Amino acid sequence: MTDTSRIDELEIRMAHQEQTIEDLNGAITAQWKIIDRLERQVSRLIDRLAEAEGAMGEAPPAHQPPPHY
Repeated sequence: MTDTSRIDELEIRMAHQEQTIEDLNGAITAQWKIIDRLERQVSRLIDRLAEAEGAMGEAPPAHQPPPHY
């Protein structure tokens, strides 16, 4: 194997690795966008649940008998 063919082979490998890195970076960026969106949705759902629980008032526990007993 000559020095020129070794250099060509290394350049080809490097080009493939650069493309792989770009592809992985794109995938990670897309995943972070999804994660951010899901975190915002979960936060909104937690807020809505807290509001719903507050609107219901304090419900008596299911295991206590009613007050007329």
